[in-house]
Amino acid sequence: MGSPLRIVNGRVYDPANGVNGAVQDVCVRDGKIVADVPPDAKRIDAAGMVVMPGGIDIHCHIAGPKVNLARKVQPETHRDDVQLRTRLTRSGTGGTVPSTFATGYRYAALGYTTAMEAAVTPLGARHTLEEFQDTPVLDKGFFVLVGNNLLLYRLLQEGRREELRHALAWWLKVTKGYAPKLVNPGGDEMWKGGRNANITSLDDKIGSFDLTPRRVIAAFIEAGNELGLPHPVHIHCNNLGHSGNVETTLETMRLAEGRRAHIAHIQFHSYGAAAGKSQSNPTSRARDIIEYINTHPNISADVGAVMFGPATIMTGDAPLAYMLRRFGSNKWVNADTENESGCGIVPFKYQDRVYTNALQWAIGLELLLLSEDPWRMVFSTDHPNGGSFMSYPRLIRLLMDRRYRKEQMAHVNQKALDQSALRDCQEREYSLSEIAIITRAGPARLLGLTDKGHLGVGADADLTIYEEDEDKEKMFSAPRYVIKDGELIIEDHELRADHQGRLLHVAPDYDPQIEQVIEPFFEDFYTIRFANYPVDDRYVPKGQIIPTTPSAAAAPATAGTRP
Repeated sequence: MGSPLRIVNGRVYDPANGVNGAVQDVCVRDGKIVADVPPDAKRIDAAGMVVMPGGIDIHCHIAGPKVNLARKVQPETHRDDVQLRTRLTRSGTGGTVPSTFATGYRYAALGYTTAMEAAVTPLGARHTLEEFQDTPVLDKGFFVLVGNNLLLYRLLQEGRREELRHALAWWLKVTKGYAPKLVNPGGDEMWKGGRNANITSLDDKIGSFDLTPRRVIAAFIEAGNELGLPHPVHIHCNNLGHSGNVETTLETMRLAEGRRAHIAHIQFHSYGAAAGKSQSNPTSRARDIIEYINTHPNISADVGAVMFGPATIMTGDAPLAYMLRRFGSNKWVNADTENESGCGIVPFKYQDRVYTNALQWAIGLELLLLSEDPWRMVFSTDHPNGGSFMSYPRLIRLLMDRRYRKEQMAHVNQKALDQSALRDCQEREYSLSEIAIITRAGPARLLGLTDKGHLGVGADADLTIYEEDEDKEKMFSAPRYVIKDGELIIEDHELRADHQGRLLHVAPDYDPQIEQVIEPFFEDFYTIRFANYPVDDRYVPKGQIIPTTPSAAAAPATAGTRP
């Protein structure tokens, strides 16, 4: 936990507590922010520096089976980017999908202290947790893929909504997951059974089920809200990447009907189509998306910005990966996880002269620059899908420096800019307080992490101290100090200590009788025995259960029998 510490003379940005650049002390003891420490406590003189809470990445892909496949398929990127072992740290490799140790160290070297893995199959939970143990510094959690789960489909099809809710709670608890994740609901079932078929509308029939994506999404939004999860259902909408998909995205948000829902990497879901053309280059419909979010406080999103350069498409949306294989390298991975989800991986490179890539870049910036509520439109590149997390400082500079943004706009495909509203956003520049919201306080609030994203008394002592610089990319690329749980991890830009972060997970209550419904399905259709499926506590040597606040509608009820 480190020794007591007082940070003095720094300009503090703590928007959750209304602190906007005030010069004031921040005190740390026993891993927490405290009101005061003894006079002889160690001091950091942060004169000329900016003090913020540690960064929080609400949506990234950093661990688990699909991430490991992406590492394996790109050995050349690792050979060119080696992280050497030191007296304090382990060795690793980089590229767009770094190894576990390199991932933790490199996030910390940008000032990040928490990251959420955005898509893990329940069967992949053990693998993910084992990799988390080898990912230093960061607190971590993961979202559990449930949007193509065959047993949950059966329960929904038969109208057994209470059992669906109990089964969802069971899956979250036994996998040590954090929130439910929906990816292209129904798409995997169509893909597996329909010769590369896919969902094209919320009202398409899902394979052999008497279900539509509309019913699936609405049911999971309802169940997630009734369970009182700290983070609502995290939705990767249908039709990602397709011209005209904005209508699917808007209709998906309407399904929430005032309940909380989070739309993932919304840039990839904000495309229009040329009038009168069924096949065309996409156009930007970012204004429509942001106007809806601005006026519906129950909806939140992470942007999923695209940054030019190498990336890795890594998704639970198998049909999408199949489509993108034509535009990436000559490498492509597609896989299926029994009864639960699919997976696709394509190494990729975004190019500023390519129309579609330039439009994606512009839409990501549009969404952030047009947002009226930075607490609900938060920062991400959907690492590594839109670009590596190592590009975050450059994205921050694009938001904070309009002159730099204008220079970069001059180099991209101008026809793409003509189809966006980015030129209309030229006067907007983010402040340091707004950056602290979209990278720290906002993600913490959306995740329900009350001890993170702020510097009030009782908060986790996760802090980053940056040297002020007009070049914001330089400023946010190399913090002077990073403190995790009160321990000085980076000092004078150098790693000074290793640290094992915590697993953040939920443990919602459920009716134990739901296991009588689930177990027969396992015995009939899974290759793993039901008794071996739940993740044992020994996989979580440092865990923190984030409480749920279930509604009255979610009170335990008697579950039925096998579907």
